[in-house]
Amino acid sequence: MSCRDHMTPREIVEKLDQYIIGQNDAKKAVAIALRNRYRRQQLSAEMAEDITPKNIIMIGPTGVGKTEIARRLARLTGAPFVKVEASKFTEVGYVGRDVESMIRDLVRVSVQMVREEQSEHVMKKARAKAMDRIVDHLYPLPRVSASDDPENEQLARITTRREQARRQLQAGELDDQKITVQFAASPQAPFLLDIMTDQTNMEDFAANLKDSLSQMMGPPQNKTREMTVAEAMEFFAQDEAERLIDMDKVKEEALRRAENNGIIFLDELDKVAVSTGGRGPDVSREGVQRDLLPIIEGSTVSTKYGVIRTDHILFIAAGAFHMSKPADLIPELQGRFPIRVELDSLTQRDFVKILTQPQNALIKQYQEMMNTEQVKLAFSDGAIDVIAEYATRANETVENIGARRLHTILEKLLEEVLFEGPELAGTSVTIDEAYVRKSLDEIVAREDSSRYIL
Repeated sequence: MSCRDHMTPREIVEKLDQYIIGQNDAKKAVAIALRNRYRRQQLSAEMAEDITPKNIIMIGPTGVGKTEIARRLARLTGAPFVKVEASKFTEVGYVGRDVESMIRDLVRVSVQMVREEQSEHVMKKARAKAMDRIVDHLYPLPRVSASDDPENEQLARITTRREQARRQLQAGELDDQKITVQFAASPQAPFLLDIMTDQTNMEDFAANLKDSLSQMMGPPQNKTREMTVAEAMEFFAQDEAERLIDMDKVKEEALRRAENNGIIFLDELDKVAVSTGGRGPDVSREGVQRDLLPIIEGSTVSTKYGVIRTDHILFIAAGAFHMSKPADLIPELQGRFPIRVELDSLTQRDFVKILTQPQNALIKQYQEMMNTEQVKLAFSDGAIDVIAEYATRANETVENIGARRLHTILEKLLEEVLFEGPELAGTSVTIDEAYVRKSLDEIVAREDSSRYIL
């Protein structure tokens, strides 16, 4: 168990504060849910089995940080994480994605995470084997008899050259040299199976059938490709790492992590809430809720990598709920989300903080991008206040899209600077209050067009 699993709720909130402004109630709720996982893992197996996650519904308008809280939480803990939209699911019997697909997605993410970790562990050994393969390619050993003295001399010369090549490889002196690499290319299964995988609810069936047909198509064909020694080193290292990884252990560990640490962010839950009783699309919406229910309550789902139980997966749902309310969900589903937190709309003061305080603050992002053009971009305090003022005004008069409004305004504000960036190399550009007002006043004055521009 890593040290990040031992983080206290206060430490988790402090970490989230580095990226997300405000929304303390939501941060506390997810921090407690995360700590409860650690507490559960310290209990006896019998007691731990009965303790299920306290799933969370986050209620609030778009752009206030719902998705970002869940995503940052998963990154913070290294947990398998998927984001899905409830509105894309359909009831069993309808064309579309079934709710079990989100569990299969979670397992795939978990397998990829574990495989990458295992690849890092074996990479040192894989690189050594990759170097051997490149040396063999440059100076192959002759097939000689040990009793043949002349050829033994040749073998000694080649051995010396091989050792010299190995030292040059380690020093990077051969990185730009071109070589022709031969490798085995896996046979491609029919294109129809790719269509099946993308367009039906038979992902695992199609994947298994694809593997079977690949085996029936015979041994892989050899292909050749010209690449530099540096590229060949990476290519061979990845190939050797794949051979060194025990995929059975990877699948076992991936299933364990998905079951015990997985987080599924279920967005747009309000879109499947039934606000009226029972005709037209509402029937399908309620059907989606009923299909979601057993997954969230705890069931078993068959995946390509094995069977997974969903009892201890943490579900974090979110929605604006401006056209419906959580009470419009079926009672059984409401009961599976005992924790509800309401996120606040962002104020002008919040926008100022979002622009400047987080580690990935928008202004910092633009400054770093312009640095690549050798342009020093600066914002005055007055300019930042005015940007926040325009964002607040646009959200109040057009449509409240939260912090996403800042992306729109900054792109429009910096349009000329971004366009002329290569020509401004070696200069400094300061965005002040007057520049902001001059750039945005004309747009805001045209109320009709501002609905589309800002």
